[in-house]
Amino acid sequence: MYHHHGIQALDDNEDALKLQLKDVDLEFSWPVGKLKAVLPELGIKSASSPSSCSLETSKAIASLVEELNLADAKLGLASGISAFLWLYTSIHGDKPAKVAVTSELPLGSGLGSSAALCVALSAALLSLSDSSKLDFSHQGWQTFGESELDLVNKWAFEGEKMIHGRPSGIDNTVSTFGNIVKFRSGELTHIKTNMPLKMLVTNTKVGRNTKALVAGVSERAARHGSAMTSVFKAVDSISNEVVGIIQSPVSDDLAITEEEEKLGELMEMNQGLLQCMGVSHSTIETVIKTTLKYKLATKLTGAGGGGCVLTLLPTRILFACAILFHCLISYIVHNLYVLYHPEFLFFFSYFCLMSSKYLK
Repeated sequence: MYHHHGIQALDDNEDALKLQLKDVDLEFSWPVGKLKAVLPELGIKSASSPSSCSLETSKAIASLVEELNLADAKLGLASGISAFLWLYTSIHGDKPAKVAVTSELPLGSGLGSSAALCVALSAALLSLSDSSKLDFSHQGWQTFGESELDLVNKWAFEGEKMIHGRPSGIDNTVSTFGNIVKFRSGELTHIKTNMPLKMLVTNTKVGRNTKALVAGVSERAARHGSAMTSVFKAVDSISNEVVGIIQSPVSDDLAITEEEEKLGELMEMNQGLLQCMGVSHSTIETVIKTTLKYKLATKLTGAGGGGCVLTLLPTRILFACAILFHCLISYIVHNLYVLYHPEFLFFFSYFCLMSSKYLK
């Protein structure tokens, strides 16, 4: 699943910055003169030196977004629009342009859609700045060098701050570099995997408030300090064991099967601990019960409370019979759709190519 951005330079006589959100059929426009008058730091930023948004500029951007008079159903877009205004004006100043955005990622579902937005936007803007060395004379997708990826990631992190306040940085890092990232005590470590993992992603379509869920976990930890400390330690142990498994060399199909069985057990254990934290949801449990009938391990992703759920699809099923594999997945999806929740939106299984760079 991907997030796409397109940037079109506008004639000076249009003198406006436009944002087109194709998936929700919305378009916004800001006169360049208005941006100059409202944004105090416009034109003084350097694309090669990512910086945080000041409180004064943050308030100015909030006023610009407020003037859009978004419908209640679209208020969730406000933070993303704010991130767009900050990133665009920081990297390109007051140049008139039209930016079109399309995405295959569902919003607010635990798949890092906000990070994908910030990464794709930062990459698109930097590719058209003096900070990029991309060669557009070649056809096909362009790839960024290591230092350029790092620059994209830093700007994307600043965009994430506009949306979430205090993000960990893990989502934008994964969106930029691909692969698996381990996050602990504010430190990010890139993990190389020797196992191609295939997941079925199920979107429960249940919205959730990440900040409220995080606050709920903190409150539970305050009430049950000793017990919750044990829960957090168990989650840490599971994470470390997962890293060890996916980094281990696998010699044959039997070895892959054994490691996948361990991963499935660890996913189930992790989901149990997330239930202890209070971040699961009845629809998540419905998906888990359904996939468990077929001995498939499932857990929530993101903040929980709804959103998306991940189901590990063992390689042994695919190797046994490709037709049987697809029939099984179709049958699972059918059960979820008909028997439990007619509003479910499903994204079929796809390979997670952990060794590839996702940003192009």
